[in-house]
Amino acid sequence: MRFDHITLEHFKPYADASLDLQDGVTIIHGLNGSGKSSLLEACFFALYGARALDETLDDIVTTDEDDATIELTFSHAGSQYHIKRRLRRSGDRIQTAQCTLDGPDIEIDGATDVRAFITDILRMDAEAFVNCAYVRQGEVNKLINATPTQRQAIIDDLLQLGRLEMYRERASDARLGVEDILSEQRGAQTEIKAQIERKEDANLHEKLNEYEAARADIDAEIERYEENKIRAQETRDNAKEILTSHEETQEELTELEAEIDDLRMTIEEDESTRADFREAIETKTEQVETLLSARTDALSSAEVTSADADTLAARRSTLDDKESSIRDSLQTARQQQTMFENQAERLTERVDELESRADELQEQASEAETAVTKAKEQITTQQNAQADIEEQMTSVREQFNNSPATLGKATEYLEMLQEEHDDIRNDLASTRASLSTVQDRRNEAQTLQEAGKCPTCEQPIEESPHVEAIDEYDVQIETLTERLSQLETKQNKVNNKIESAESLVESERQFETLKERKSLASERIADARETVNEQTETAASLHENAGELETEADEKRDAAATQMSNADSEAEKVATLESKLETINNARDQLDNLAEIQSEIENIRAEIERLRERREEIADRNDERREYLQAKRDRHAELAADVNEARIEKAQNNHEEAVSYLEDVSEKLDELRDKRDNIQSQIGSVRGEIENLAELREKHTAINDRVSALETLHEQVETLSSTYRELRADLRKQNVETLERMLNEVFMLIYDNDAYSRIQLDDAYELTIFQKDETALNPEQLSGGERALFNLSLRCAIYRLLAEGIDGTAPMPPLILDEPTVFLDSGHVGRLVDLIKDMQRRGVAQILIVSHDKELIAAADHLVTVKKDPTSNRSSITRIDDPQRAAISAASSNKTPQ
Repeated sequence: MRFDHITLEHFKPYADASLDLQDGVTIIHGLNGSGKSSLLEACFFALYGARALDETLDDIVTTDEDDATIELTFSHAGSQYHIKRRLRRSGDRIQTAQCTLDGPDIEIDGATDVRAFITDILRMDAEAFVNCAYVRQGEVNKLINATPTQRQAIIDDLLQLGRLEMYRERASDARLGVEDILSEQRGAQTEIKAQIERKEDANLHEKLNEYEAARADIDAEIERYEENKIRAQETRDNAKEILTSHEETQEELTELEAEIDDLRMTIEEDESTRADFREAIETKTEQVETLLSARTDALSSAEVTSADADTLAARRSTLDDKESSIRDSLQTARQQQTMFENQAERLTERVDELESRADELQEQASEAETAVTKAKEQITTQQNAQADIEEQMTSVREQFNNSPATLGKATEYLEMLQEEHDDIRNDLASTRASLSTVQDRRNEAQTLQEAGKCPTCEQPIEESPHVEAIDEYDVQIETLTERLSQLETKQNKVNNKIESAESLVESERQFETLKERKSLASERIADARETVNEQTETAASLHENAGELETEADEKRDAAATQMSNADSEAEKVATLESKLETINNARDQLDNLAEIQSEIENIRAEIERLRERREEIADRNDERREYLQAKRDRHAELAADVNEARIEKAQNNHEEAVSYLEDVSEKLDELRDKRDNIQSQIGSVRGEIENLAELREKHTAINDRVSALETLHEQVETLSSTYRELRADLRKQNVETLERMLNEVFMLIYDNDAYSRIQLDDAYELTIFQKDETALNPEQLSGGERALFNLSLRCAIYRLLAEGIDGTAPMPPLILDEPTVFLDSGHVGRLVDLIKDMQRRGVAQILIVSHDKELIAAADHLVTVKKDPTSNRSSITRIDDPQRAAISAASSNKTPQ
């Protein structure tokens, strides 16, 4: 895998930056805090997203910005891919707004899917990446400081051995699951076998034969009783038929007697009704004579000569024509009245509106006059404030008299002092580290000299390079101590200057604030004067408009009174016409009364005719009833002669005997059927037991087969778990042997002291260094520089192991080293250069290093410098085409290339 191009927008200190990355060694150089490490973090973040951060998304977006974009183009396995991550502020949080990966025949959208794709093609997640290919600043000693167990877990994870353990655990879990199921099935097998034995001991088939024989006996007895029951039912039915016929004859005689009585009473009632009808006819005739007299009076009142329909219709037509003419006049008068009233109402409403509007304008004019007064007061207040501000500005200007910075340059002066302070602080840290290293070595040499021989190997220490260097160590300690004192004195002076500069910066900020306040006061005075002019004109205009509205209101009030007078005149016309309509309605009522009298006369005459017809109909019906009554009397005499009392008595006795027998036989049959049902239930129960026995036998056979299969599966799973465990142990042993060989090759390449013979890495990943005399040392016993070299050797050996693989090459990202020379002296830096060249020779196509070491810069194929603008606090990237010449130029001027 190779990084091709990185583009940043609002990522940490970068506002807008892009960089092409090529094969070879690329050194990223710049001052502390300029953003060198951020460039590598951006590449790492592009691959793995938030999983690659030790911080939150809020921390990687440039201060005061709401979004950020990171784009990385990389090549892998002959194809090129492009990742784009865009962050956006949502409320108080920064969230991923876009995450896409494009490549040949592939498009992936979503942070989770993109991270999964990168993990798949590299065969490592974010944690494995930093444990193998990315040595981050301050983590160079991560592997050596880890416990053997932690180191084993890290390296096993990188070499994919963790998956074998995961598979072994899954196989072990499966074995336990099979054991649980097998135990359950064996229990079920035992229980089913016991059930089968209990059912076989119950002699189910013998019981079934006994129950079926008993049921057959009961069925025969039931059949005999049912035949007797049928004969008794026939006897009962014959007797009942005779009795029923006798009852029907008696009922008919009774009905005939009732009918005869009913007919006689009906004839008598109808004759009474005929007499009532005769009286009603006489009464109705008298009513007609009374109505005829009333009709004569009504004709006179209605002003007509006849009550026939045509005469009445003609009179109604005359009244309708007259009413129509009056109603037309009435409608016109009402419309005129409504029109005058509406006009008067609208004029009155308009008067109210005009008077209300005039009041509003007068109130607005008063408000404008009040605003003029307030604006004049504001002018006076702001003029006084301006005078106070001028005095304060003069006071601030005086603070810059005889100061090291002029007004307006205080911030630049403070930044210059802070840069000087950072340089001194870096020199102090470097000097303190060098002094500590030299003191450790001098103490070790002094201990050996006092002992006279090595405490481990018992060899004499005469002419040992460690002992001979004691004087040189003393000179170095004295020089470094003096240098440390000078730097601390210089740091105190700069700190005092910084305090003064910070005070000047604060005064400068105060001066700018005062300038803004003065400008704001001037603007407020101008605004107030403009308000005075505008509001004065507004008040005069509002008073004038209010007077015009009041004059118009008086005119509208007079017009409203005139229209109301016209409406009263029309109201009088309406009253007169409505009186005429009432007279017509009375005449129409007289016609209606006459029509009602005529209709009632005709109705009563029709009723008299109907009553006469009813009397004739009743007389005819009574003649027919008298004939029917005689026929009923003849039928009654005939039925009474046919009744035989002896035959009826015999039928009653037979019926009673049959009913009694049927009751007894029904109880016996119910008893027998209950007994048969009980036996049938027992037969069903026994048959169910027999069927259940067959099912249990089939189930027992199936469980036997399942137990046998589970026993076989348990053996197979146990074998699989052992296979994974043995395979992991074999692979770990191969990896340990290969890693130990590579670690020795790398360490011997970069370590030029012959005091050490080899490094041992056991199966538990315990590291041991052997001196030439085979004395074993823990890596913790090495000096700071030696430990750093040892760890770099271990990281590069792991990278080689993964890159070369055991059964073939593996896809690897660029090798990334962030400040690897922090704990190295100049001699060890040269060996680091040899290590980097060796990694290149072994096929590492791309190596990215963050460092300000001149020796590393000289060995680079490409040089990238990072600068931060002190004004905008934003970083920029510059590529230098000739790193060697840049390093030589920096060395000759005793300055670091920028």
